[in-house]
Amino acid sequence: MSGDESGRAVRIGELSRRTGVPVPTIKYYVREGLLPQGELSSPNQAHYGEAHERRLRLIRALLDVGGLKVAAIAEVLGAVDDPGRPLHKVLGAAADRLGTAGAADDDAEARAAQTAVGELIARRGWRAHESNPAADDLSRALAAMGRVGHGAFTELLDEYADAAEMVARADLGYVNRRVAVEDLVESVVIGTVLGEAVFNAMRRLAHVDASARLYGADGAGRGEAEGLGGGG
Repeated sequence: MSGDESGRAVRIGELSRRTGVPVPTIKYYVREGLLPQGELSSPNQAHYGEAHERRLRLIRALLDVGGLKVAAIAEVLGAVDDPGRPLHKVLGAAADRLGTAGAADDDAEARAAQTAVGELIARRGWRAHESNPAADDLSRALAAMGRVGHGAFTELLDEYADAAEMVARADLGYVNRRVAVEDLVESVVIGTVLGEAVFNAMRRLAHVDASARLYGADGAGRGEAEGLGGGG
């Protein structure tokens, strides 16, 4: 991203006003390499264009909505800005940053969960390795459920996989249909990170509806009363 793309240039104060990001924070993003330097108009003055504003809004979205840390955002943006990196690898870099890194457990529940995930990947014919960070996250989640007496949740994995495949196809289909070629890489990152936030929120809304229909009367069901479906 260069100043040549930026259209009318503005000073950092105006960039701050447009985006709602404080000037010290913008300077911090520049120091950390998340936001490119502005174009110097004097030794102490830089100007920023539309490309900077767009990148700044992307950083804030990844931080505030996507929940990524600054270091993770730097890695994702580094993949976005690497012209030699295949799109599939950029998608992987974004997805990996969503993981909950941690040392793997080695108890009966963890081993059973890892087996279940490996079998799921093989059964579905997914082109993903069992060591993928998302597979690790899934194993940890299933192991935790097993430790609290819900190991039978693995019986639902194929139903979850059906839904996940449909959502993944919808995500990438949107990108292929609606996004200009020059914006493709950035859009895939946005769809991966922010799309997860969209899906999680929609799943919660569906829980509210399902619990009300299953347990409730006139929308005030046991699920809502007990916090199962939230405060809908």
